[in-house]
Amino acid sequence: MDAMQKLPIGIQNFESLRKDGYLYVDKTRLVYKLVNEGRYYFLSRPRRFGKSLLLSTIKAYLEGKKELFEGLAIEQFEKDWTCHPILHMDLNTEKYDTKEVLDQRIDAQLKLWESQYPTGFETYSHGIRFERVIEAAYKKTGQRVVILVDEYDKPLLQAIGNSELQDSYRGILKGFYGALKSMDGCIKFALLTGVTKFGKVSVFSDLNHLTDISMSLPYNEICGITEGELLNNFEPRIKALADNLELTYEEAVAELRKKYDGYHFHPKGCGMYNPFSVLNAFSSSELRSFWFETGTPTYLVDLLQQHDYNLEEMAHVEADEKTLNSVDSNNSSPIPVIYQSGYLTIKDFDPEFRMYTLGFPNEEVEDGFIRFLLPCYTSVRRDQTAFDIKNFVLDVRSGNTDRFLTRLRSLFADTPYELVKNLENHYQNVIWLFFKLMGFYVQAEYHTSEGRIDLVLQSQKFCYVMEFKLDGTAEEALAQIIDKHYTLPFDSTGRQIVRIGMNFDSNTRNIEKWVIG
Repeated sequence: MDAMQKLPIGIQNFESLRKDGYLYVDKTRLVYKLVNEGRYYFLSRPRRFGKSLLLSTIKAYLEGKKELFEGLAIEQFEKDWTCHPILHMDLNTEKYDTKEVLDQRIDAQLKLWESQYPTGFETYSHGIRFERVIEAAYKKTGQRVVILVDEYDKPLLQAIGNSELQDSYRGILKGFYGALKSMDGCIKFALLTGVTKFGKVSVFSDLNHLTDISMSLPYNEICGITEGELLNNFEPRIKALADNLELTYEEAVAELRKKYDGYHFHPKGCGMYNPFSVLNAFSSSELRSFWFETGTPTYLVDLLQQHDYNLEEMAHVEADEKTLNSVDSNNSSPIPVIYQSGYLTIKDFDPEFRMYTLGFPNEEVEDGFIRFLLPCYTSVRRDQTAFDIKNFVLDVRSGNTDRFLTRLRSLFADTPYELVKNLENHYQNVIWLFFKLMGFYVQAEYHTSEGRIDLVLQSQKFCYVMEFKLDGTAEEALAQIIDKHYTLPFDSTGRQIVRIGMNFDSNTRNIEKWVIG
């Protein structure tokens, strides 16, 4: 691959990408397979993962623009290059805070299509107008219609927590998409994409002919970058990144893998790299959290807090296929939305019980998510997080235990009362968030069982073994460390052992006392 070929950062239009000489990771073999082996599809992938570019590629292919595909895999298969009418709608461009906004967005799209394919039904409902546009496009061109919908779920995601507004959005979208079923004879191909799949009484309930390829092994690689694609397409870029970071080529690949790889959309599927982060890493010659910097998952935080979710469970989540495959507004767990949004991914699968084990895909997501969550559960301001963690780490490394514990107490101070639904769960969440962040700089181990919290922090010189009590005594906590020999696994490490017993007071909602032994 030409080292000078431009990186397509933020470019979602396939035609302009190809005409302007940008690098394209060839997905056209899968595009051909998708179009020629079925007709109605749904695909869920995290944001910034290439869904819009995929739709644009399909659009160019089914418009018959053969010249754009010169040198790509699809040239081996396609011979006809027929031009079909395309009805392409992108719902990602609005803030959907009222029913009227969604109504207006769909109305504007229908008017645009009606200007191309007049129907005489412009005053009817959205669903009927869409049916007539499909029919008019088919009759005018003599070719069946292609329907592409980008970010179908944007309105529904923005209304999470507002069941009344979600119901309104469902009603609007359900009536609109019903045209896909009623006009089957006029349709060549349809693909709806989004971050999440809303199920049950939803926009999909009548579309039983829609094939969900979100967790399909043959299409695992349709968005994102495989390691093979990374090495084949970006070798000069990897070398340049390695030189800038003073790493070997192999070390640079290992860092990219640790930072941006690890998304699995099927238990047997290969790991996928986040394309947005990879491209930005090569462009800047830095390894930063690019994906997380482009958007804050506020709807995920709302879900976690609504359900008073124990965050420690996110490190090792188990879920069945039905749970992962659909999001419901009344779901008792936020996990399906978090998984489909890309903050958790498949780590393992038990075929006997059909159970999936989930975890963070990579360091970028884990670090970014934890940093984003900490200010939502504590008094730490978002712009102070890095500074606070640095001070904590320096205290731990230097053995300044009292100052470290005083800083820890400040984490619980001034926490908004409305955030604390279950006091013990709140303590566990704050401790877990904080020490997950610490774990990026020192070795941190955090275990819970039977309501007991064990915490171990290890720096180069010190090993801190900590036990927490709620409305007990710090002395009891310290005695438990000693009586149950919690330090035994660490006695041979050569580090100085520091035993810390700590008690939380439910009245003050803070650390009441600690003792060091």
